[in-house]
Amino acid sequence: MPGGAGASGGVNGAQDNSTVDVSQIVSVHDLHDSCEGHLGIGHVVGAVAVRGSHSVEPTDQHRYYPAHMRLSVIGTGYLGATHAACMASLGHEVIGVDTDAQKVTMLNSGVVPFFEPGLPEVLQEQLASGRLRFDTDFAGVADADVHFICVGTPQKPSAYGADLTQVWAATDALAAQLSRPTLVVGKSTVPVGTADAMLHRLRQNAPAGAGIDLAWNPEFLREGHAVQDTLAPDRLVVGLTRPEDEATLRRVYADLLDRDVPWLTTDLATAELVKVSANAFLATKISFINAMAEVCEATGADVVTLSTALGMDPRIGNQFLKAGLGFGGGCLPKDIRAFMARAGELGVDQALTFLREVDEINLRRRSRAVDLAREAVGGSFVDQQVAVWGAAFKPNSDDVRGSPALDVAAAIYAEGAEVTVHDPQAMGNAKKSFPHLFYASSAIEAVQGADVLLLLTEWPEYQDVDPHVAGDLMRKLQVIDARNALDPHSWRSAGFRYRGLGRPLA
Repeated sequence: MPGGAGASGGVNGAQDNSTVDVSQIVSVHDLHDSCEGHLGIGHVVGAVAVRGSHSVEPTDQHRYYPAHMRLSVIGTGYLGATHAACMASLGHEVIGVDTDAQKVTMLNSGVVPFFEPGLPEVLQEQLASGRLRFDTDFAGVADADVHFICVGTPQKPSAYGADLTQVWAATDALAAQLSRPTLVVGKSTVPVGTADAMLHRLRQNAPAGAGIDLAWNPEFLREGHAVQDTLAPDRLVVGLTRPEDEATLRRVYADLLDRDVPWLTTDLATAELVKVSANAFLATKISFINAMAEVCEATGADVVTLSTALGMDPRIGNQFLKAGLGFGGGCLPKDIRAFMARAGELGVDQALTFLREVDEINLRRRSRAVDLAREAVGGSFVDQQVAVWGAAFKPNSDDVRGSPALDVAAAIYAEGAEVTVHDPQAMGNAKKSFPHLFYASSAIEAVQGADVLLLLTEWPEYQDVDPHVAGDLMRKLQVIDARNALDPHSWRSAGFRYRGLGRPLA
């Protein structure tokens, strides 16, 4: 069985028809104490440990699982580095592979190349345990039981479609090492149909040929919560080539299943669609409330109160229903555009035409923030000092990909303003992408001499700034709260002209 019984990693997969030897079965509680060793247990079907053709049902107190496995993770970016470290924390032996030698060196030194709360601690702990390492040589993955592909799928330059260059490069490099039957698992967000093409490519190029199987296991990570989302996910979705591969993946995630994480099996195409469909829905929800913000601005209504009222409806809920500057980052924008592009290739582009409006609403919020700031300084940014709080596309991240904050800052700069930016974590990345902007070492330093302040990323520390202190340093007391994160009463009481997106003037 690919990646299952008979694979390396110390798992004794010998099949027989004898009666189960209960003494050979180890509980999950004992397994945590023995994760460094290799236990002679068979494969898992559901929550049942199996040797041969017989099974033992777990008691209410214990569930039984086999020894931990050897895993490879191809790609050590945000997804791959997190997945590798977290799989090692579950007791698996993990090798992460990347062509970026600098990134590999950093990870092997216990340094995460990006900001993600909690991940440095997990990384360092697992490196010290000996279960985790990183390399640039694909030859090191040859003995792995299961291989995860976790490379990026950015938007194509000057096009909506996903750029699969990294996917095919990883597929081909991995295939060259697959000399025995094994299971490859895709986790990258890809256009539907990519998995079928990948399976064909793997079988065509791998020495093991038809012995290679493919599954799809989409990720649902939120930046700032990636460790939690990996180790305590709200669901595990796996698309399968063969039903037999389910047991292999249940072994990978045995510890999570023992904690009753929901498990859903499906086909490859449906698994691919789960992630992009989820992102499309979330993007639609965000853009919907931002469309309501436009209506509120035209009528004097308050979108914050409106959102609260809508969120009380259990059919709607309040998650992703906060009006403001809209979404950015490396997922939602490119994923909905790639989804539209793929729908066009499949001849069902009309099914997703609404996503074009979702995208346009989102971008209009950025233009609206620029318009409000321009209005605040008298109609022209020339010779104006503009302070910007926030550079990352969201708090608890240093990711500036598709950042609405930096998009707004750059647009204001282009119209002649001197723009000073502060962000608690994203300053380095912002400087690389936007070197022409000024950068301050603190939120207070950023506002010195400013004619208007824009809050563009809702870091909690900005909400803690005393508006009287900020006001003492600014040339004009004006604030544009593009995330509706500040307390309007406090800022107005300090003498500020406060404007929020979708909120009344007073």
